[in-house]
Amino acid sequence: MSRVCEVTGKKNQFGHNVSHANNRTKRIFRPNLQSVKIFSETLGRAVSMRVTAAGLRTLEHKGGLDAFLLDTKSEDLKPSLRKIKKQVKAAKKTD
Repeated sequence: MSRVCEVTGKKNQFGHNVSHANNRTKRIFRPNLQSVKIFSETLGRAVSMRVTAAGLRTLEHKGGLDAFLLDTKSEDLKPSLRKIKKQVKAAKKTD
């Protein structure tokens, strides 16, 4: 399972630990990923995803999962979220 946020696309970054003597050793900066279930009001069910803390704040700021999906271009979404967006659009159309 890759360490990539499904909302923001954040992933591992690489850099160096730098000692007082200016010795450099490789290190990895990992995103703060959380496995969460986010409720979709339109679909009436929870959707499981791996999201960073910043991604959770983004979803909250946009007004929830449904509003985020409808506001974001499909090209910018991960394939799993594109599928959910299609389901949300279909559910909104029938209402």
